[in-house]
Amino acid sequence: MLIFSRKKTVYLRDLFGGDHVDIHSHLLPGIDDGAKDIEDTKKLIRGFTDLGITRIITTPHIIQGVWPNTSEIILRKKEEVLPLLENSDISFHAAAEYLMDESFRELVKKGDILGLKDNYVLVEMSYINPPISLFDILFDMQVAGYIPVLAHPERYMFYHENFEMYHKLKKAGCLLQLNLLSLTSYYGKAIHKIAAKLLKQGMLDFVGTDAHNTRHLERLLQKIKTEEPGKLRELVKNNKNVFGP
Repeated sequence: MLIFSRKKTVYLRDLFGGDHVDIHSHLLPGIDDGAKDIEDTKKLIRGFTDLGITRIITTPHIIQGVWPNTSEIILRKKEEVLPLLENSDISFHAAAEYLMDESFRELVKKGDILGLKDNYVLVEMSYINPPISLFDILFDMQVAGYIPVLAHPERYMFYHENFEMYHKLKKAGCLLQLNLLSLTSYYGKAIHKIAAKLLKQGMLDFVGTDAHNTRHLERLLQKIKTEEPGKLRELVKNNKNVFGP
């Protein structure tokens, strides 16, 4: 008996359609583990153009003791990048990717937050373990009027054997942003498997490149295999609908 695979191969350039909105990247020069200098930034922006991305919301890390960025530092760095785009159709904005810890809770209380757009805020956890006060932090955010968007949920391996936690995060009002690289073998098979499962179950809300370097973009230009091209297409539309102009 013949068995046909449901997997399809897609190019992100085709899905993006030449006007994609990316909400997760590390393009500002010299302030985290992304672009090292302005030349790196130039290369990455060219790569985004090749992918069909026309609106960039870049998101440098804010991690106290590692990348202790502030709103002021990020906005100042954004101003350094804007001259690169003077004759370009690319729309360039800066937000942040916040590690959910006690320092972040203080920023929430002060209202010192750089959101993706309006009240959407990109957050992340340590890859070692979630914060003890995770659900308290999510509650604090929502009381303050913010909508948490959790970056790369598929990469938190401590939830891989406890998949119900993804449902609890959703019930707690946390939106989920898939790293597109997770649909390749870039991060490994285990992360690819969970990414595919989250996509299949319709639990994801947005996508992001999480591009740090040209290696990431080279991989994103290659074919991606997915059993759910339609659902992936819907996530791309969500990015445009929520974060577009």
